[in-house]
Amino acid sequence: MIGTARARLFAGPVAGFALLAGTLAVAAPAAQAAPDRKEPAAQAVVQTSALSADAALKIADAAMKEAVKQKQRVTVVVVDRSGATRLVLKGDGAGPQTEESARRKAFTAVSFGRTTGELGKGLTGTGPSIADIPGTLFLAGGVPVVSGGAPVAGIGVGGAPSGDIDEAIAQAGLKAVAGQLG
Repeated sequence: MIGTARARLFAGPVAGFALLAGTLAVAAPAAQAAPDRKEPAAQAVVQTSALSADAALKIADAAMKEAVKQKQRVTVVVVDRSGATRLVLKGDGAGPQTEESARRKAFTAVSFGRTTGELGKGLTGTGPSIADIPGTLFLAGGVPVVSGGAPVAGIGVGGAPSGDIDEAIAQAGLKAVAGQLG
């Protein structure tokens, strides 16, 4: 009876799902007849690590101090594991494009768990690539923040005349909290 109800539910708004639902209805009794396996129950709540606001501030402050030391006008962006912006620090004289550039570099670094300079070197050819993913930017200047072997945040710097300089500034920010990442 459950299989029939599913078929009717999907047949109304989207007819293409009726066949799929019908297939599931046939397969469902077989699955119910299978011997009961003692598989662990899936966990409904998952704990994840997140970079604290204090750590994000330390990163941005250290990165901006390095930028000033190198006489660079940059923007520093820190994003969380999901790519949401946690902090933006726009330096004096930084251009209007620097915020978006830094945000996309931070997003790319946390998404792939590698520096954007490293990722950019791997892009070759003319066909589709990871560079086609919306919101990414494969110019040097993005650095992942890793804790427990997994990326928990990304740092992006944009505005220096070279991505290598942006990345060195981002690394200076990471260094400010390196001993606290666990």
